[in-house]
Amino acid sequence: MNSQRHVIIGLSGGVDSSTAACLLVRQGFRVTGLNIRVLDTPDDAPVLRPSTMRISDREEFDFPLFTLNLSAKFARDVIGYFHNDYLAGRTPNPCMVCNKTVKWHGLFEAMRLLGADLVATGHYARTELRDGVTRLRKGSDPEKDQSYFLWMLTQAELAKTLFPLGGYTKPEVRELARSFGVHAAEKKESQEICFVPHDDYCAYLAGAIPGLEARVAGGEIVDQTGKVIGHHRGYPFYTIGQRRGLGIATGEPVYVTTIDAAHNRIHVGSKSDLECKSLIASGMNWSGIAAPGAPFDAEARIRYRDRQSACTVKPLDSDRARVSFREPKLCVACGQAVVFYDGDEVLGGGIITEVNPEKES
Repeated sequence: MNSQRHVIIGLSGGVDSSTAACLLVRQGFRVTGLNIRVLDTPDDAPVLRPSTMRISDREEFDFPLFTLNLSAKFARDVIGYFHNDYLAGRTPNPCMVCNKTVKWHGLFEAMRLLGADLVATGHYARTELRDGVTRLRKGSDPEKDQSYFLWMLTQAELAKTLFPLGGYTKPEVRELARSFGVHAAEKKESQEICFVPHDDYCAYLAGAIPGLEARVAGGEIVDQTGKVIGHHRGYPFYTIGQRRGLGIATGEPVYVTTIDAAHNRIHVGSKSDLECKSLIASGMNWSGIAAPGAPFDAEARIRYRDRQSACTVKPLDSDRARVSFREPKLCVACGQAVVFYDGDEVLGGGIITEVNPEKES
């Protein structure tokens, strides 16, 4: 019975995690909340501390809640990664990395310390135990599905994780929140990176990395032939596919196609120059299948809001894979993740390290 199972649920104070916690209570689980702090003064030795946070005034949902200050780990593993990737000319995905290195780390640490059985979050995703393997599947609401951000989770982590909201749409979750008396029922959803004010990553980087603008300003903008056609304010302030704000006039639309950090150079070209027929990914994690030893067909997404596209995945070694698309993809950026699907099931993924590689590798 669920009443015999103790679940640690991550609580942010938002409507999704709060409603997920209430659902677990209704399902008979013994629930403990965990609020992971990531932007506080770092704690040299993080420990669980009782919290006064409450998600509802109803006695039914009055369960124990703790905080865990992982600000030092967040600064190192997420913010540091964010800075380093931009300085290397890549496009990082901090939420994806935070899930693995901070959120699940904290949840599993709390599960260990409190002797719990499972962890849970308010992500819109589902799991299914089939043939002895815990499968990660997309959430039922296509507008809210967050499976793309969870490809880094291992089988051991998935087997201990519950996603109570996986079968609901966002409007249904809002209605449940109202019925549960959740304080955050009408709270607006944030689409911003939590440590980047107003989602303005250019202004953030300029302020967070001392002397950055002076170090990178004035680099060349070159066309596909290598001809210098302008100068830029610094390569970290540009993204693949960017059209506006380039400060050049060529008589036709041009887009950022490549960011060359080593030479502080931005390459631009036409929309067709943004087409990606293949890529190399590294840091592979196979969450739904055994590490493949031969090429296989799948569908892939190269960003959160991307549509799934048919591809062939060829393992290169235990850590890397080559992905070839049936139809070219646009605006593929190094640093983002490529995630593989079989229908609504996540097979695995990796970090994009090369776009249109010339050699087989």
